[in-house]
Amino acid sequence: MTSTSPARIDDDLYASAKLVGEALSRSASQQVGHWARIGRELEASATTSQRDIAAVLAGARRYDTLSAQEQAIVRAEWSERMDERRAALDLAATFTASGASYSELDDDGNVVQHPPAAPGG
Repeated sequence: MTSTSPARIDDDLYASAKLVGEALSRSASQQVGHWARIGRELEASATTSQRDIAAVLAGARRYDTLSAQEQAIVRAEWSERMDERRAALDLAATFTASGASYSELDDDGNVVQHPPAAPGG
């Protein structure tokens, strides 16, 4: 009998697992487990060089020198890093603190212009 342990995953990953899992007759949990097993096998694969992947991620090697399989791993890592950076951004606070004006779209797609913050406030 297989035992399971609870794990927290982000909402985007869960939503993707649910969508893909439904198409493949798996639950979201089963899909995440499937992806985890694939990742484990990729990392253990003799044809996948973790050192080469790490070198590309560090900017010390060209992406084009990797195999298609290794490129897929790098793209997944880049995507995760970009998502984390976007989530950490608070551009409104940055622009306001610097006294700069900025524009953004509201939920209806209308342009909203924010003038520079008044000095001291």
